[in-house]
Amino acid sequence: MRKKKDLIFEMSKSGRVAFSLPQDELEELDLADKIPTKYLREEDPELPEVSELEAVRHFTELSSRNHGVDSGFYPLGSCTMKYNPKVNEDIARMTGFTATHPLQDEKMVQGNLELLYQMDQMLSEITGMDRFNMQPAAGAHGELTGLMIMKAYHQQNGNEDKNEIIVPDSAHGTNPASASMVGFKVIEVESNEQGLVDLIALKEVVSDKTAGLMLTNPNTVGLFEEDILEIAKLVHEVGGLLYYDGANLNPIMGQVRPGDMGFDVIHLNLHKTFGTPHGGGGPGSGPVGVKEELVKYLPKPLVKKDGDEYYFDYDRPDSIGKVRSYYGNFGVVVKAYAYILALGAAGIKQVSEDSVLNANYLKEKLKEHYSLAYDRICKHEFVLSGKKQKKNGVKTLDIAKRLLDFGVHPPTIYFPLIVDEALMIEPTETETVETLDQFIEIMIQIAQEAEEEPKKVQQAPHNTVVGRLDEATAARKPKLRWKSEK
Repeated sequence: MRKKKDLIFEMSKSGRVAFSLPQDELEELDLADKIPTKYLREEDPELPEVSELEAVRHFTELSSRNHGVDSGFYPLGSCTMKYNPKVNEDIARMTGFTATHPLQDEKMVQGNLELLYQMDQMLSEITGMDRFNMQPAAGAHGELTGLMIMKAYHQQNGNEDKNEIIVPDSAHGTNPASASMVGFKVIEVESNEQGLVDLIALKEVVSDKTAGLMLTNPNTVGLFEEDILEIAKLVHEVGGLLYYDGANLNPIMGQVRPGDMGFDVIHLNLHKTFGTPHGGGGPGSGPVGVKEELVKYLPKPLVKKDGDEYYFDYDRPDSIGKVRSYYGNFGVVVKAYAYILALGAAGIKQVSEDSVLNANYLKEKLKEHYSLAYDRICKHEFVLSGKKQKKNGVKTLDIAKRLLDFGVHPPTIYFPLIVDEALMIEPTETETVETLDQFIEIMIQIAQEAEEEPKKVQQAPHNTVVGRLDEATAARKPKLRWKSEK
């Protein structure tokens, strides 16, 4: 039985005080003379009156409602929600990093510049690119930056008519959105029955107007694009560029490099692949890397090295300019830098192997209980379908809501759009086999309930603080604050 939790306003009892400031100190401040009259309240704010213990318990209980990878299994899919080592947080909080200002003289921040320079080198080595810039604040921002570089490249080479970007029908939604923002026309290419880019369909849309193709490999259904070399050849033959959406780098890093597949531009999600926090609005980091012929278009400044000295190079006449204030989310870059150094080459390789192993383990255990979109060896993620359950009136949304009752965050649902009733599952490399087995048991139980007790799943969740919401009303008429009934 779900227990209703009182709002802090409903707990209020006249006369209770959680904290009070010394009156004599308040009188000394004489705020009335310092604050303009137009900003002063005519009446006291209607704040709840509770004890200190009640206030502490209230906000502690609220904080426990947040679900994150630190509190439970988070098999999101499409976005790698791996555990973030806490040592990285400690390193990012070192005074030498936190107590510096982005406008300090370069001679005073040589350590920070060296870190950015080395991060550029390490990411270039991992991906097969030649240079990276750390400015973009997130993955979609990285996409925007990479597409601006592609546009600058074509314009400088007199190819104004190259105004089309090809995007697979299974792509992340940010791909076509970013391309449109830069002014490209988006051309969709279909997937074949194996969930891969259809080469026949691609050949039909590639033309002299093709500025590039945006692709993630492995793709959004978790499968490696086996024809990637042929795809690259088709795009390059018409003078186009190949863009790598780095959202799915996790299962191949240390194994194969996008640069060796033929990709010219790449963005990475440090908050997905390289062990930095993800979700809740940020901060993130989406550094962009390019091949040598595109380096001159990277955002400025770039960190360069002269002997033992590091400096910012602003003398970049062909650069697309700055895409973010200062030099990016530096603290996030520090965490990713620590993550890479801690793992080393062997550790980076093991991350990819373990993520692939975990995904295939779940896929094989669950495919008898749910429909499997593509029954092939997957990489880091795979896509189930709730078509079996839908026959009994249980939708994928219902399955996701039921998972909440078991303390598991639901995976991505109804994406990619090419899979009916999609459940996109990614366990990551950081989960143990015991956690995976528990998730398997839960998913099997829900499948059985969908067949034997469909209403139980349809009416889920049952033991969360808030039950099934009217999602349309919640989105269109949200109640964002409490209002007194007085």
